[in-house]
Amino acid sequence: MRSFPVTDEIRSYAVAHGTWRPDRVARDLQARTAELGDVAGMQIGDDQGQLLTMLARLVGARRAVEVGTFTGYSSMCIARGLAEGGSLLCCDVSAEWTDIGRRAWAAAGLADRIELRIAPALDTLRALPETADIDLAFIDADKPSYARYWEELVPRVRPGGLLLADNVLWSGRIADPDPTDANATALREFNDLVAADERVEAMVLTAFDGLTIARRR
Repeated sequence: MRSFPVTDEIRSYAVAHGTWRPDRVARDLQARTAELGDVAGMQIGDDQGQLLTMLARLVGARRAVEVGTFTGYSSMCIARGLAEGGSLLCCDVSAEWTDIGRRAWAAAGLADRIELRIAPALDTLRALPETADIDLAFIDADKPSYARYWEELVPRVRPGGLLLADNVLWSGRIADPDPTDANATALREFNDLVAADERVEAMVLTAFDGLTIARRR
C-alpha cells in the first residue's frame, strides 16, 4: 500500500490540476470566512469542493439538499455542479454566517439556484415531501444529529442518488477504542448505522476529515 502525507503543497497542486479551480468569488469568500477566526476551520477545502462539484455532475443532480451551510462555500460548489434548472436547499440556523454565503452566491450568479432556510434542520427536513426525488444530500452540521438527519434524508433520496456526510473520521479520533469526545462517540454510532443500512451502498473516503459516500439502492 502506498501512502504519504498530504501537505498543503500537494493539495494545492491537486486543486490546480482540477477543472473547477477556485475563482475570485471563491477566494473572496474564503478570505471573508478566515476573518471569523477559529470557526473558519469548519469550511471545507478546495479539493473537497471540487469533489462535491464532480459528484453533483456525475449523478446529474437537479435537486440537492445541504445540512449545515456555514458561510456557503460547499453550497457554491454543489450549486455549480447542478444540472440546468437544478436547485439546492440549504439548512442552517445562523443568519450571520449564511449572510456571508448569500453575498457570495449572488456574486457567483448562483443565487437563483440556492434556497436557504434558517431553522432547525430537522424541522426543515421533516417538512419536505416524502417522495424520493433528492439526487444529492450533503450532511456537515452538528455531529450528534447526524443519525437523525440521515433517517430523514435516506427515504427522500432517489435510487442511484448520493448521500454524503463530512468529518466522519474526526481527525482520526474515530478509531480511539474508548473515545471521550462526544462528537467522536456520535460519529462512531453514525458510522455503524450507515454500515448496517441495507438501503444504501456506502464507503468512507479516507481524505479530508473522512467523507461518507453512500449510494441509494
